Formats: sequence, structure tokens, C-alpha cells
Amino acid sequence: MSDINNIQKIYFLGIGGIGMSALARYFKSKGCVVSGYDKTATPLTMELENSGIDIHYEENIDAIPKDVDVVVYTPAIPKNHSELLYYQNNNYQVVKRSDVLQWITENSFNICIAGTHGKTTVTSMIAHILRDSGFGCNAFLGGIASNYNTNFWSSEKNVVVVEADEYDRSFLKLVPDVAVITSMDPDHLDIYGTPEEVENAIIQFSKKIKPNGCLISKYGLKRENELSAHQHYLYSNSNNNASVYATNIKVINGSYVFDVIAETWSISDIDLHMGGLHNIENVIAAITVTKHVGIEDDKIKEAVATFKGVKRRFEYILKKDDAVLIDDYAHHPEELKALINGVKNIFKDKKVTVVFQPHLYSRTNDLAKQFAQSLDLADEVILLPIYPARELPIEGVESKMIVEKMESTKKHLFSKEAMQNWISVNQPELLVMAGAGDIDALVLPVAEIMKKYK
Repeated sequence: MSDINNIQKIYFLGIGGIGMSALARYFKSKGCVVSGYDKTATPLTMELENSGIDIHYEENIDAIPKDVDVVVYTPAIPKNHSELLYYQNNNYQVVKRSDVLQWITENSFNICIAGTHGKTTVTSMIAHILRDSGFGCNAFLGGIASNYNTNFWSSEKNVVVVEADEYDRSFLKLVPDVAVITSMDPDHLDIYGTPEEVENAIIQFSKKIKPNGCLISKYGLKRENELSAHQHYLYSNSNNNASVYATNIKVINGSYVFDVIAETWSISDIDLHMGGLHNIENVIAAITVTKHVGIEDDKIKEAVATFKGVKRRFEYILKKDDAVLIDDYAHHPEELKALINGVKNIFKDKKVTVVFQPHLYSRTNDLAKQFAQSLDLADEVILLPIYPARELPIEGVESKMIVEKMESTKKHLFSKEAMQNWISVNQPELLVMAGAGDIDALVLPVAEIMKKYK
């Protein structure tokens, strides 16, 4: 079924995932009957329920709807999940999230953002500029945009802005009119096997761009010369060899003010209220995309100045003189490196303490040395146990692997409870909490501890 308009009833297995919930919201906006399963209730699933979507939290074939047109599942659902097996064994149309995105984007103008990190922020920035400027777009985000408190919005404009996820090679089902590639670092080696295969997939993604399409990629990517499109722009936060870059970067009251220079245009005094030099780079990619589709300079400047960021992307939870708490989704060594450097760039006189929860046994095993090198940039580090997500434990793989590879002597291996006790006693002035697991559930309790500093 590739005609999306024929779907009237749809069921999601793993509806609470950030990508799945965006699709659920899309179908709800189209007037479909939407329902789903997830293993735990979260603020996101509660929002879905409040919008009229029926969700249950027990694996139970008696609780599932039997009259649905399509069943969508996430790779995080185990293959032996009883509900998944029921639908598969009873001849329902059972598809992955990536198949549905393919259906949605078959007849639209598509702006697709790929890369092993940075894509959620860039996707949200582009979608915000298009929405704020009045151009309009349908947005499928991999995070919650703080301006709108959602990961999806619709528009009558037949333009789709979508995060192109490399996991499970799902992004190869998309056909972009405009593509962004933010990075080509190794990740998801449980799927790809080698860093070279990750790179091969991203190069293959670039070849999916439509014949007259446009590619915007980060300057200096490995194998950059193998990326190709009808138009190809390279962006950088400061390298003037790139097609588009920033200059005159200033930090004013914790925000960045800078100019953007391109070969045929420039915009002065961009005002970005987000920390981290990597976010200057991200917004340059977004500006390049929106300039390409014809957004006026003043509308771009206004939109960037009002962009509040993405939940859990360099998000300030507390910002006082004696207590700063930053929450971030960083779960890859390069993301951690950019995050820590970004914090140090803004808070030059504060000691930076990082609490990190590794995500996935396979990623920890593959990148333990790189994680250690990135975490060594912090002044003090607390490692929590690995969050398994979709994986079973791997013998001998635990957070201790990273700790043992770190050169810093200021490092700790704590349980969640011990971490909170340590913060209460030691009262770190600048705390960064990072990870893609359930560490976000600890952010508000830690904020309460930090508010009580003496």
C-alpha cells in the first residue's frame, strides 16, 4: 500500500518512540483512527493519549485492534513480541516506520537531513525557519522542538522536512529534493559492521537525491569527493574554504552573534540563542537550505533569533551564578566532544562536571576508546551503567570499559542513586547530563538538588 490516503485505521508497535510518535501524530491529523503499544508510559505517550490516541502498556494480543489497515513497528520491538507475531501470522500489512515515511514522501518536495549526529537540531532549525517565515512545511522531527513542544506539525504546503535516520539503512528509502549530510562518523556498527560501510551508506543516500536536487554537506567530511548532486554546497562554522561559513563570531550574554558568508550572498548579525560552536555550524546548514528554497534574509534572521532549540539538545535546565545544569542527548563520542567544548567555550571560568549514561552495549564496545577521549575533556566525569535499549547484555561490556581508558583521575562509576548523593554533597557549579537512555528522568531530581545548594 503506497497510497497513504487509503489508510483509515493504523496501529503502532512502539508508539512512544520519537520517530513513531511523529508518524502517529501525522495520521491523527489526517483523521485516521490511531492506536498503539509501548512498554512504558512517558510524558510523550501521555500527550498522545490526551490527543485521542488509545495506547496500552502490556504485551497482550487481547488488547490489540483486529480491524486495522496497517501495523507499523519500530526495530526496538523484539522479533518474538507476541503482538508483532500475531499481526505477521495473520496476514496484516506489517511495515517499518521507514516504509511509511517513504509512502508519505513519494509525492512531496522533500528536505532530508542525514548524518550520524547533528541531524535533529538541523532538521528542527530548518522546519522552524520554514514555519516561522510563513513558507510552511510538514515536519517529522527526531526531538521535541521547544518552540512548539512537539515533534510533528502539518501544513497545506506539499513540503516535507524529515530526519533521515541511518539506523537499519532506513534513510535509503527516501528521495530528497534537498539533502543535508552533517557527519559521517562511525555509529550503529551492530548494523553496518565497519566504519567504511557507514560511509558507503551515506554516499548511497547522496545518490538518492533527485536529478535537479541539491546537497548541503559539512566541509571536510571523509570521502567528501564521493558525494554528488546537481548542486553541492559545503558548510563550516569558520573555514572560509567552504561554500558557506560563519565569521565575526561573538558571544553576547550566552548567545552567539555572527555573520554568514556564501559565494553569492551574505547575512549579517545572525543571533543564535543556543550554546555550542557546533550549533553555529548546524544553523549555517539550516540557513543554506532555507536560502536555497527562497526564504528572504530578514525572515531567516527573525526565525533564527526566535529559535528556542530542541529539548535535550544543549538545553538549560538551571542557569544561575552558582548552579548551571545542562541536559543533552549526546550519545556518540563526537557529540560529547562538541558538547563539552561548547560548554567550555561559553563558561570559560567554571569547572565542568559531566554525568554520562552510555547507550547500547554494542556502541560502548565499539567506541569505548573514543568515548574516553571525549570525556577526558571535562574536568570531572561520572559514568552511569549502560542503558541497554533494544539490546541484551554483552559479556564483559560495561561502563567500566570507558573509565579504564580515560586518562583523567577525576572519574567516578556510580549508580543513579549514588550519583545524586554525590551531587548533593559536592555541589558541582556546572553540571552536564548527557545520554540517550533514561537519564532524562533524572534531570529534574538533580535540578531540585542543585536549587538547594547552600
